[in-house]
Amino acid sequence: MTTLLYLEDPYLHEFEASVTSIDPTTHAILLDRSTFYPGGGGQPADHGWLNYAGASYPVIRLRKAPEGLWHHLPPEAPLPTPGTMIQGKLDWERRYALMRTHTALHILCGVVFRDYGALVTGGDMEPLQGRMDFEFESLTKDLVAVIEESVNREVQAAHPVRTAILPREEAFQIPDLIRTKINLLPPEITHVRTVEIVGLDLQADGGTHVRNTAEVGLIRVVDYKSKGKINKRLYIALEPLPSR
Repeated sequence: MTTLLYLEDPYLHEFEASVTSIDPTTHAILLDRSTFYPGGGGQPADHGWLNYAGASYPVIRLRKAPEGLWHHLPPEAPLPTPGTMIQGKLDWERRYALMRTHTALHILCGVVFRDYGALVTGGDMEPLQGRMDFEFESLTKDLVAVIEESVNREVQAAHPVRTAILPREEAFQIPDLIRTKINLLPPEITHVRTVEIVGLDLQADGGTHVRNTAEVGLIRVVDYKSKGKINKRLYIALEPLPSR
C-alpha cells in the first residue's frame, strides 16, 4: 500500500519515494509513499511532477486502487524499474489554493448547519472557487449577505483546523458527523478521518485543509441559484495570496 503523506501533513509538497510496481499498459507507477491527493469528495486531484533518470515528468492522472496510488505518466516518459528512488513535487500554489477553498467550504457548511440546520446536497470546487448545495426552501439576497458576513466572522476568529482518524463505530457516535443528505461512506470503511474546525464544524472528510481558518482569507459569496424546491446553491470565491 502507498503511504498517503497528505493525510498527516497536507503542507508537505516535496517527497522521496521508491517505485514498488509499474503498469506498462496504463503507463503508470506505484510508489511506496506519496503526497499527491488523488481527488475525491469534490476536491480535484493534485498536479505535479516526478523526477528520476535525470529528468522531470508531469503526473497526468492519479488512480487510487486497493494496492495503492498509481501515478500515470506521459507516454514519452520512460518507466523506472521497481526499486528506483524518485523525487515528487506538487504544484504547491494550486494545492494550497485548494486547501484554502476546501476549508472555506467547510466554514460555509458549518455556519449554514449551525444557524439554519440545512444539510448539504452537493458540492464541488476548483482552486479559489467552489459551490455548495443546501436544503433551503428559500434563499434571498439579504440572507446570502448575512451568511457571507457570518462566514467571514468565523475566518477572522482564527479557529484551528484538526484532523483525526477514528474507528468507524467511534466516529459514528459523533452527532451530525455526516453533513450530506446521503451517507456516502461505504460500509467496508473501518476507520473514518474527521476534520474539525474547532468550535464550529466537525465532519468526516478525506481531503486537504489549512491549519487555521485565518489562512482562508476573505470569502465572497458571488452568486446563488435555486436548483429545486428545497435545493439552493451558493457559489464562493477567494482572493489569491502571495506564493508560499
